[in-house]
Amino acid sequence: MQKPVVAIVGRPNVGKSTLFNRLAERRLAIVDDVPGTTRDRLMTEAEWTGVLFDVIDTGGLDPTQVGPGKAQQPLSIGSHQFIEEIRRQAELAIQEADAILFVVDGQAGVTPADREISESLRKAQRTVDGQPHPPILLVVNKCENREARQNAVQFYELGYKEIHIISAIHGSGTGDMLDALVRVLPEGGEEEGDASVKIAIVGKPNVGKSSLLNRIIGEERVIVSAIPGTTRDSIDTRMVYEDTPITIIDTAGIRKRGQIDPGVEKFSVLRAMKAIERSDVALLVVDAYEGIKAQDTHIAGYILDEWKSVVVIINKWDLIEKDTHTMAEFTQYVRYELNFMDYVPILFTSAKTGKRVNQILDLALEVHRERLVRLPTSQVNRIIQAAQDKHPSPSKAGKHLKIYYGSQVRNDPPTFLLHVNNPKLAHFTYLRFIENQIREQAPFLGTPIKILLRES
Repeated sequence: MQKPVVAIVGRPNVGKSTLFNRLAERRLAIVDDVPGTTRDRLMTEAEWTGVLFDVIDTGGLDPTQVGPGKAQQPLSIGSHQFIEEIRRQAELAIQEADAILFVVDGQAGVTPADREISESLRKAQRTVDGQPHPPILLVVNKCENREARQNAVQFYELGYKEIHIISAIHGSGTGDMLDALVRVLPEGGEEEGDASVKIAIVGKPNVGKSSLLNRIIGEERVIVSAIPGTTRDSIDTRMVYEDTPITIIDTAGIRKRGQIDPGVEKFSVLRAMKAIERSDVALLVVDAYEGIKAQDTHIAGYILDEWKSVVVIINKWDLIEKDTHTMAEFTQYVRYELNFMDYVPILFTSAKTGKRVNQILDLALEVHRERLVRLPTSQVNRIIQAAQDKHPSPSKAGKHLKIYYGSQVRNDPPTFLLHVNNPKLAHFTYLRFIENQIREQAPFLGTPIKILLRES
């Protein structure tokens, strides 16, 4: 059964992301003292007293900052360009919610923005079984000291029967708040496993990752902008495609280590790395107009370090002047630049026109199926024996590597254990030859093969 959804909303810098991390019991949302840090929705699973629910963090919603002549408070760099988008993202989260945690700043007191947001939330509610839906819990955050807790009573002027006084950073009061939250959640929060295929969209900034995601799912799930670095958090989008549950993870663009700005962007890159780590298949998005850059190969290396399956997406193909040989020549060029990933499929797309975007999920799922293939031991040994007959291992100090037998000990990723006379005699080029011989029998499309050696 589908889990209830809880949206955390409020004006910028009231501690929404800190509360989100507290509920998730791990650092998922980027936390920064600069308002406007969280731009897109971010969702994770949380649990309280055995009740499971999904929590959505949102960008700061401040109606007083939108429109001509409105004063702007200091935001993180570039965030003033996204105020309308942030508002829309928060409104989308509210539409999806079964309950809302309306967070305010207990130290700042009631502000005009709090009043406007409160009024907007009430207008967004609808009546279900005689009760307003979704229910709204007013959460007064940053009440770390006695004075702030005493002053929190002023928030009763917003018209709520109950207020929940907490400190998200210290965790005080959050237990009582969660008790109240689970009481108003609809049924359906019992435990369920996530068996979905995890697909991460990764790449350097401004290659069209968010645009591809929006094309794939057919709605504006994330903010799309021509400004590099728009997506700072990793964003999970759940869907069912051809009867297969899928979780698509959109990530911040990964820059070169020396070009990473301190603070928020640094955490964004770490988040993208974590997204690769928890994915099954990574879609490495490359800008066709710019070609393969050093940073593209670095990201490919990150994916390979985590032993994840890969599909290379050449995006913005509409910008390239083409003839009958262009795609073949570009494919050869990509193979040369990513020669350590010669097993990955390449797909030429355009998020702008939609060209071949409908093939992305089919290809990603095919790669995932290949990742789960398991070969019988008899077949593995036939491949190994034929490989040694075809090309004996080179000698090292007058000695040759001998492979006695092997087996596939796991899949996800496919891992082969070879019993040998001396692992030190194995040269990486010969292991690569063995891998290629395996791929001739079982391609393991887009998936790295791990070969382990054991002395026998």
